[in-house]
Order: sequence, then structure tokens, then C-alpha cells
Amino acid sequence: MNKKLYVLVAVVMAATMILTACGPAATTAAPATQAPATQAPATQAPATATMAATVAPTATAAPVTPGGALPRNETLYFNGLQWGSVVCWNPYSSSCNNAMAIGQGDNALVTMFETPYIFDMLDGKSYPLLADGPWAWNAAGTDVTFKIKKAAHWSDGTPVTADDVAYTWATHVKYKDGVGSGNTPYIDTITAVDPQTVDVKAVLGKDGKPVNPLVVTQYLVANYVIQKAWTQKLEARVGGDATKLLADVADDVVWSGPYHKFFADDTKVVLVRDDKYWGADASMFGKLPIPQYLAHVIYKDNAAGTTALQAGEVDVSQQFNSNVQDLWLKQNLPISTYLPDAPYDIGASLPTAFFNLSSYGLDQVAVRKAIAMAVDYDTIIANAMTNQSATFSQVPRSLMNPAAGEQAMYDSTDPAIKALQFAGKDIDGAKKLLDDAGIKVGADGFRQYNGKTLHYVATCPNGWSDWQAAIEQVAAAGKAIGIDITSNYPEWSVYQTVVTSWKAVTTTKGYDIFMMWSDGAGPTQPWGRVNHLLNSQYAQTENNWNGNWGGYKNPDADKLINAIPGETDPAKLKADYTALVKIYLTDIPSFTLMYRPQDFHTVNETVWTNFPHQGDGTNPPVPPMDLVFGYGIAGLYNLSLVKK
Repeated sequence: MNKKLYVLVAVVMAATMILTACGPAATTAAPATQAPATQAPATQAPATATMAATVAPTATAAPVTPGGALPRNETLYFNGLQWGSVVCWNPYSSSCNNAMAIGQGDNALVTMFETPYIFDMLDGKSYPLLADGPWAWNAAGTDVTFKIKKAAHWSDGTPVTADDVAYTWATHVKYKDGVGSGNTPYIDTITAVDPQTVDVKAVLGKDGKPVNPLVVTQYLVANYVIQKAWTQKLEARVGGDATKLLADVADDVVWSGPYHKFFADDTKVVLVRDDKYWGADASMFGKLPIPQYLAHVIYKDNAAGTTALQAGEVDVSQQFNSNVQDLWLKQNLPISTYLPDAPYDIGASLPTAFFNLSSYGLDQVAVRKAIAMAVDYDTIIANAMTNQSATFSQVPRSLMNPAAGEQAMYDSTDPAIKALQFAGKDIDGAKKLLDDAGIKVGADGFRQYNGKTLHYVATCPNGWSDWQAAIEQVAAAGKAIGIDITSNYPEWSVYQTVVTSWKAVTTTKGYDIFMMWSDGAGPTQPWGRVNHLLNSQYAQTENNWNGNWGGYKNPDADKLINAIPGETDPAKLKADYTALVKIYLTDIPSFTLMYRPQDFHTVNETVWTNFPHQGDGTNPPVPPMDLVFGYGIAGLYNLSLVKK
């Protein structure tokens, strides 16, 4: 998704934004920062999930021709991840458009390449993958250490070592890629203490404490370990040229994960199981994942993907399927979502409308709050999301996503916060707020501030139909309270160059109100989301893929945001988050339009069954992450064939 805290920047963020809208996207999981200090850093529980015993399909040899027909009873088919042809297989690159194999971030894609730890959005814990046991801070709080599992090995049979971890970091730094640039302000060195032990030394502030301990440990969840020997081979091939290194196709890459490249063209991508995968060791999963093949047909759009899902040609759908409940309620198809009832998936992402605070009148809180209060969010959720989102009556707005863990991070019972929360379509309340502020309707029928009529344009990318439906409701809300708001839909290629540049935002017509994303679920949340929504360090800057795109600055918010990463007292942490929610709902520099799933997770049980779902008995709980992201990978070990 790497912000200044993690800069896989434009490619990653743009890909995630498109994916969480409605249109086709090249998927790269959004990187983020690490968990608040009050959360358990990692658990020693094995990264396996218990479920009712299943019988694995009998393995067969790979087809003679990689592009040939795949055995249906050994292939798990996906949609909604891969849009367009794969560019490369290079784990150092953020431009591979390889959504089945490469995607670093809080919920990293771990099919082919692996991270030390994997995150479970359901319980908020990070579980060891390549790592052996939890990470640990030293007594001085300056270094984190963890060990590599002795069973872990590369696809060429050589062991994964601490030296691989250290050399991966050194390569990121040496070639100044997104991971290196985003983390060097917080990580000083990563070294191998011995073949199994890794030491991560934090950058320290003047007080001798880590500048940001959350980002230090986030690195262990979000970023791959890449083989040192292969990296050195790559460096030799490109002559040490950074541009060539990141552009290398890497067809010869060495991997540690359970799957690897089998076939890819402009019609589909197929990964095949590595039957020598180290994770079958008792120290990890204890067996191989069930499907021999993971395949993704490249569909032209969501409609084509939905048709394939209906036909049983897709097993796991990570795309927006309009009125998804009709697939089982009206069409009687063996299709389901993680939750049996609306909103059907776990809300985690918060698409947000940002106010351009340089636009005339939008520097007035009364104007901003009136617009936000008047929007009909229930209509957005019903139409744009076809009820695949919790309402703001069900989950009152704050800075948190609907997950119980995040909701518990602030005091939702505080009367002062309850008075600030709004569920929408409060036309009378919005009008009164404007009237009381002296912003009244003029002769032209629209509100005026200091004698000047308020005219605004609300904008989002063209073709993102659910976002466009939301923007239309913003425009309608304006007109309902006497503020002239029209809508505008430029192409993404233009849109992203404007909203990421404060100079462009303040000089380009049509960007008074505009939609962008906010962070989803991750081990740093809700701190990472709050940081990107409110931190002044991002306000009014250029090449800004971080957040706070409307230019909001508040020293009190900054002080709280900067204090949270080092806070260890749960009560103080909750008080700080509560104070930040009050600031946000008082000043309204931006406002969430809907809750969205971290990933859409719709499954067809024509061929496969035992997919993750609410109450499935897995322990730890397998999240609805499409069986490939973060701890969701554990779901691949529970699948079984439907009995005919």
C-alpha cells in the first residue's frame, strides 16, 4: 500500500486503491506499519489452524505442457486478483503485476516468497512463518531478535539462514528500493548473529529510544526474506545497476514458499505446489497445502468474473460481486461469503472523502461538518456496496475499522464522542449548523460565506462505479443543504497525479472534495490509519502517497500520534486514541463514506469445501484473506473435495 513509513509508494498504493474500488486492478498488498506496543508482538502458537479432519486429493504429476488443461480436482481457481499479464517474478520489484506470487505488506502474499511472520486480522496477532517463535526486544529496548526455523529451506535445497535476512535488508538499502527507503529512518541495521539468529537494530532518537518501534517490528511481518545467493547472482547479472535490478524478470528466482511459477500468459497464471516445501515439517504446517495448482484466469472485468463464479469455474473470488447474496438466496448456487448475513465480509478498509482545506469556505468546520452530516450513507451502502458494508448506525464512525479489536482501542462510550458521531442524512441538523455559523442562503439559492457563494466539485476516478455512486451522494447532500456541489470523474492516470501533489490540488479545478483510501487491517492498526489520516508531516507535500491529502495540520494530533508507538500503558494508549477520535470528529478534515472488506472473500463449493468462514472452529482463526494473504494461507491446508 509504503508511505513515508513504508514506501512501496505509488504502484502499491494505486493497485490497492483500485482493488478496493470496483474495477480491475493489479494487486499488491498494501504495506503498513506494526502493531501498537500493547498488543502481543507475536505468538508462539504454530501457524497452523485446526479444523475438522479432511482428506487430501491424490496428487498427480504436472501436465506435460504447462499451458495445458489442469485437473479440476487438484486446482483451486481464483478471480479478482490478477488483472493483466504478469510482468516479472522479481521479489525486489514493486512493478511485477504478479498478484498470485508477489505482494509485500501487513497481510503479505506468501504463496511463493515468505516473511518471518504472518498476520491474522481476526485476532490481531502475528504468527511465526520462517521465524521460530516470537520476536523479542532486548532489555534496553534498542534491538529486536528472532530466530529462523531450522527446517526452513530454499527451493534449491539450501537452508534459509539469518544471513539471507541480513543480506535482503542490505540489498534494499544499497539499491534504495521502496522497502529500503521506507524503513531506513527507523531501522539501523539487520545482522546475522549466528546462522539462525537475526538482530534488528532500531534507529534511536535523542532520548536513546527507538524512533518508532512499531515500524521496526512491522518489517518482520510485511517483507520477504530473499535468498542471498540468488540476490548476488542477480546483482552480478545487472552489474550492480539499481534500475536494472528492479526491472529484472527473475525467471530463475529461488523461493521458499509452497508454490512457484508453472505457467503465465495473457490469459491465465498458474502456480504449482512445491512437493518439497519445508512447511510440511512438524515445526510448521506438518503437511503440504491441499491443492496442487493455484490458477487465475485473467477476466476482462468484474462481470466476467462473476459469471465464471456462478458457473463454478472460480472457487475463490476476490472481487466485488454486486448483490452477492442473490447467488445463494435466489440462484440457489453453492456460493457463500465469510459472514452468512450482511455485510458478508469483515470490514477493514475505510474509503474516505478528503476536504481540500485550501478551497474557499472549506477552512470552516461548520461547512465541512454540514456536508458530512447531510450525506446519505445508507444509500451509499445499499447501492454502491449492495449492503456489503456495515452501516454507521451499526458501527458509529471514529478512526477505527469495525473489527472488535480496533473498536476496543478507543472509548466508544464517551458521551463527548457520542455527541460528535453522525450516521448521515441529517439535513435539518446540517442546515441549522450552517445557519448558526452565519452561512446562509443567498439570492442565488446557495449558501454564502462572507458574501461569496459556496460552489464545490467532488471528484473520484472514472470507472470506479462504487466510488462514483458515493460521490454522487456527496453532491446530492450539498444541494440538499444549499451548497452547490457537482461531480467530476477524471481518469485515474490524471487523478493520481493531482491528489498526490499539494501544489496540484490547490491549483487544479475540480478537487475541492475527493476520495482516497485509508489503511485496512494490519498489525500497526489503528495507529497506521490515524497517522496517515491526520499527521501533519504528510500535509501540503509533494509526491504524497501517504495520506492527509487535504492539507490538515494540528499540533495536538501530531503529539498524540507521535507518542503512541512508544506507549506501553494500555489505559494511556486508549486515552490517546480517544482524544484523537475527538479531534477527528470535531474538525472533520475528512470523512469515511463506507466500510469495505480488507479483501472480498466469496467462495463456490462446487468442487472444494472447508473454506474459512465465521465459526468454522479453526484455532487460531483463519481470516477471510482468500487463502493466500497473511495467516489466510493456513486455509489451504484445510480444504477438501466436495463428495459427489
